[in-house]
Amino acid sequence: MSTCTDRSGDTWEIYKTTGGWRWRRTASNGRIVGASTEAYVNKSDCEANARRNGMTCNPT
Repeated sequence: MSTCTDRSGDTWEIYKTTGGWRWRRTASNGRIVGASTEAYVNKSDCEANARRNGMTCNPT
């Protein structure tokens, strides 16, 4: 799993499931406020989709 925290305090996670790569955005209060609607074969495609949905940090 790769994670990063953006300026607003939200945490972004890029993680692998049996179906492929997914992302999840968690607010500083612990609530999930966004998630990928599909699994991606390539991690880079997953990260690109997360960026289109507001991710501004770089997961490591």
